Amino acid sequence: MPAPITSPARTGVAPAGGGHGRALGLLASLFFMWGFITVINNTLLPHLKSVFDLNYTQTTLIESVWFIAYFFASIPSAKLIERIGYQRSLVVGLLIMAAGALGMILAASIPSYGVTLVMLFVIASGITLLQVAANPYVAVIGAPETASSRLNLVQAMNSAGTMLAPLFGAYLILGRSKGGTAANGVVLTPAERLADAQSVILPYVLVAIVLVVLAVVIARFPLPAMGAATSRVAKEDRKNHSLWKHRNLVFGIPAIFIYLIAEIGVANLFVNFVSQPNI
Repeated sequence: MPAPITSPARTGVAPAGGGHGRALGLLASLFFMWGFITVINNTLLPHLKSVFDLNYTQTTLIESVWFIAYFFASIPSAKLIERIGYQRSLVVGLLIMAAGALGMILAASIPSYGVTLVMLFVIASGITLLQVAANPYVAVIGAPETASSRLNLVQAMNSAGTMLAPLFGAYLILGRSKGGTAANGVVLTPAERLADAQSVILPYVLVAIVLVVLAVVIARFPLPAMGAATSRVAKEDRKNHSLWKHRNLVFGIPAIFIYLIAEIGVANLFVNFVSQPNI
């Protein structure tokens, strides 16, 4: 996150207005997409459990590998942004997500549980890069006093994506698969498992197309350049600005870690719990 901003002049970005409305709308679409794709992962849980006949540990790993990617990809994402800039990083993040979505088509065609995990990791890594680049972009793209309002607005778009994704997944994945529509206790044949695995091909083709289109639009869109407030200061100056001096950050990291453990457990195991025939 950039340092606190005190004036538009310091950011190097003009105050929000008509010129930045389209830019903010484009950035909001990114928040929508990564919320949408993240929740599709939850829709996949019962589907993949029936396709691969997974136990609870393997099912939980599907959700866990998604957030493990955040841990491993966050620092490399920051390094990439420092090297190529924010706008190009947004494009790269979208293309990484598109590559992961296309990889899910390969995983469905084989089908392979291991390849599925790798592709989910790739998609989540792309989302990590988007989050690292897009959040500070939204914060500095207009007047500093309205930064919180802009962040709330784009987060609302993220929530809209999480709301619509289950409908998309239920219709195009679960609704088109034998395991998603069969009665409880029905054992699928190998041919039915293969057909179920391939039912994710169309949804991920659509997702990949949308991501590539977004990447092209952002690459060609005249997003405002990030200002001096987001530039990396000299090494000597950084010695006096350690992040670990901020108590909110020090206590916030373990708090988010614990929260994610709870989120993974509830989102993952609850779906399996309510799927039991005696519930």
